[in-house]
Amino acid sequence: MFETLAFYLQYPFVRYALIVGVLIALCSSLLGVTLVLKRFSFIGDGLSHVAFGAMSVAAVLGLTDDMLLVLPVTVISAVLLIRSGQNARIKGDAAIAMISVGALGFGYLIMNLFSTSSNLSGDVCSTLFGSTSILTLNKTEVWLCVVLSVLVVVIYVLFYNKIFAVTFDENFATATGTRADAYNLLIAVVIAVIIVLAMNLVGSLLISALVIFPALSAMRLFKSFRGVTVCSAVLSVVCAFTGIIVSILAGTPVGSTIVAVDVAAFAVCCLLGSITAGKAN
Repeated sequence: MFETLAFYLQYPFVRYALIVGVLIALCSSLLGVTLVLKRFSFIGDGLSHVAFGAMSVAAVLGLTDDMLLVLPVTVISAVLLIRSGQNARIKGDAAIAMISVGALGFGYLIMNLFSTSSNLSGDVCSTLFGSTSILTLNKTEVWLCVVLSVLVVVIYVLFYNKIFAVTFDENFATATGTRADAYNLLIAVVIAVIIVLAMNLVGSLLISALVIFPALSAMRLFKSFRGVTVCSAVLSVVCAFTGIIVSILAGTPVGSTIVAVDVAAFAVCCLLGSITAGKAN
């Protein structure tokens, strides 16, 4: 097995996949803790469907770099979702459901009506489940992912205290002079960037797993916000790395394999958490 793995690691596309996978998993886990605690977990699912719709339009328009359309559309949608969840008649969960279903249906309709691809079903499957897209990354896409990932991590570290305050008590944060609305928008923009990056890793239907599972797993083991965040990041990176390696060796879909590893890690953390709680009592 190790010889086979060493053989595959000689190829640049395998190394690119591992680099991008680890970076995306790290970024997803950082914001995942905040989204779970704010009960806004499914924003990742909604934005991923928006990204799918934008990607469909970009494909029909023949854009060589669909990121030019997908990223701004997803960011704008994230801002609208945060705004609608705060002060509109349509509350957050309903707004996410509307945008999610609408964008997914619109994207698939556009691809059916105008696509010139000879393998439409394969293209849709790859976009939705990320079956092989991460193994076809070029050097430019990898560098773009690296730059955006570093930017996300830097923003999170610089504004960690503010994000912590907004996560647990927006009213108290506002009373102490923190501009809660501004930091909510910052969180929305950052998660939109992560969603667009993660499209290549697990596809639009499985992105929520990268956001939710590491955070929920870490919460079974730690109680402090910092402890959960660090544990979530470590678990997410390990699961993504393991999932990609297993996928390459076993020939399984990358996105689904990563999600399966995340689910297994969650089960192990639940077991460990139960054992720890039992000993404490």
